Amino acid sequence: MSQTSDHAPAPQAEPLQPCVGVFDSGVGGLSVLRALHAALPQARFVYVADSAHAPYGERSNAYVLERSRRIASHLMAEGAAALVVACNTATAVAIGQLREAWPHLPVVGIEPGVKPAIAATRNGRIGVMATTATLASPKFRHLLDAHGNAKTVIVPRACPELARLIEECQFDAPALRLAIRQHCDALRELGVDTVVLGCTHYAFVREAIQAEMGSEVQIVDTADAVARHAAARFAGVRHDAAATHIDPPRVRLQTTGGPARLESIARAWLPFACSVERVAIA
Repeated sequence: MSQTSDHAPAPQAEPLQPCVGVFDSGVGGLSVLRALHAALPQARFVYVADSAHAPYGERSNAYVLERSRRIASHLMAEGAAALVVACNTATAVAIGQLREAWPHLPVVGIEPGVKPAIAATRNGRIGVMATTATLASPKFRHLLDAHGNAKTVIVPRACPELARLIEECQFDAPALRLAIRQHCDALRELGVDTVVLGCTHYAFVREAIQAEMGSEVQIVDTADAVARHAAARFAGVRHDAAATHIDPPRVRLQTTGGPARLESIARAWLPFACSVERVAIA
């Protein structure tokens, strides 16, 4: 039996990573949180689902901006040293103002995966499923200007009710199935061979979208790419020394709505332990 020398160097612990605040209008951002948890294995997370005010895609820009500022402030009070806006609408509307308000805070957002879709398409026709607010935003127009080309046709498809139906977590509901079918029928008729999921909620019905579009159509979701970017962006962020020794779970889920809904979908979607609580963010 081999023995370890008394003088052998002690194994080096992995460097601690900061507490990361993550928020979405509701449960949709859990798809991003799952990828973040894998990409930042030493980080702590506080996730806010603003379900009492969801979906953001059906709200005014002023409303989304105000909610985003209040939630960012709340997350910093909870100890967050970095922020992920896990909502396409909030990113499109508010991320610039969040960075201006807190220039010391590293902030990563999420946007429709137009660039990888352009690289993936075979026939040059790409559908983008997103909220009305995301598609109407200057940020989305800038995204098209930056990555579009003469050989590619981008087909925006506003899905105003889809996030709200998914937020209800009744994935077999006839209204949700009908909405998915109608949006996919419209994109299929236009001959797209690649579909971008431009709202984090849509990840929960990805299989249903794939089934409606057909197996030959590629689905693009950017959760993993956002997580990789966040891991690189937050690498130099200092952790809270007081949090060196913390008890599990290291993931706290908070909701402004009913905790039962968030707990149910988290149990089905997240492969790690987490706590769930209701919070008031006025």
